[in-house]
Amino acid sequence: MKKILIGAGTAAVLALATACAGNGDTPSADTNPATTSAATQQSSHNDSDIMFAQQMIPHHEQAVDMAEAALRRATNPTVKDLAKRIKGAQDPEIQQLKGMLKKWGAAAGSDMEGMDHGSMSEPGMMSDQELARLEQAGGSEFDVMWTQLMIEHHQGAIEMAKAELREGSDAEAKALARRIVDAQEAEIREMTGLLPQ
Repeated sequence: MKKILIGAGTAAVLALATACAGNGDTPSADTNPATTSAATQQSSHNDSDIMFAQQMIPHHEQAVDMAEAALRRATNPTVKDLAKRIKGAQDPEIQQLKGMLKKWGAAAGSDMEGMDHGSMSEPGMMSDQELARLEQAGGSEFDVMWTQLMIEHHQGAIEMAKAELREGSDAEAKALARRIVDAQEAEIREMTGLLPQ
């Protein structure tokens, strides 16, 4: 009886060793540490990611409103073209940000009951007074004021996006933040060239 048990035990050990050796020769994707790490990074998010999305949505919405005002009222065709590109880029980003918040189970937009976006202190957001002055401006004065305000607005978005790159953990959110930095830094250079020297 003893010999049978010892024999069975040895066979089990041999089978286990053979199985382990087989796995070592051909690692599966599931057990590959790099793949597991990438998958974890892809699906994980933290509070910084949520704050980035929640604050960037109203920030982008204000930029879209300003772009629509320029499309109606700007006299400089370059300003109009820039406004069209800003609207075209930021509208889809708003939808992407809302989609991320939904995926994370976090509130977005009208779901954020009782939350005053002004109290969230998004950098670069235009005050009611600034928007009122812009509304009263006309002709080339409007073009210059709009460009100056949009530069400040973009600088705020870049600041928020860089904070996400430092502190966020979600791969999609960080990739969007990188796109925002690259695109809006380029647009700031373009807008600076439009201002009177």
